Amino acid sequence: MKAHREWDSGVALLRTGLTFDAIRIPAPVIHAAAASEDPDTVSAFLADNLNQGAVIHDAYIVGVSYYALVPAGTHANWRTSGTPCLPPGTWLGVPHPSRTDRPGPYWALPPHSPGDLCTPLALVTLIAVGHIQLHQLSMPS
Repeated sequence: MKAHREWDSGVALLRTGLTFDAIRIPAPVIHAAAASEDPDTVSAFLADNLNQGAVIHDAYIVGVSYYALVPAGTHANWRTSGTPCLPPGTWLGVPHPSRTDRPGPYWALPPHSPGDLCTPLALVTLIAVGHIQLHQLSMPS
C-alpha cells in the first residue's frame, strides 16, 4: 500500500472523503479551549473531550492548525464558521500511527484503532468553547 511506503518518511498523503473527512481548526481555538499551548496538556484535553477520535497537529512551526478526522460525508453538512471541513479529494498529510511528537505533523490525539474518528457534535462543542475563551481573552479588563 502506498501509505505504508510513505509512512517510512513519517507522513503519508491520504485523500479526504473516502474513509474520513477532516476539520481544520486553528491552533488558537484549540489552545484557548484547552487553556494551554503545552502539547501534553492539549493532548490530554482532547482525549478528555473527544473520547475516541483522531486529531493531527500540523506543527512545523508553533501553532498552525489541528485536523480532526471525522466520518466521511461530514463535509456535506458542516457549517461551523472559521473551521472548514476539507472538501472531498483534498490530500492531507497523515502522520505514521506511532508519530505522537514533533517535529512536523503528529497525532495530538492518536486513534486507538482504524476507524476511530471524532464525532462532529463533540467538535462543535469544543470549537464553541475555544471561541468563547478567545473572545473573553480579547475583551478589555
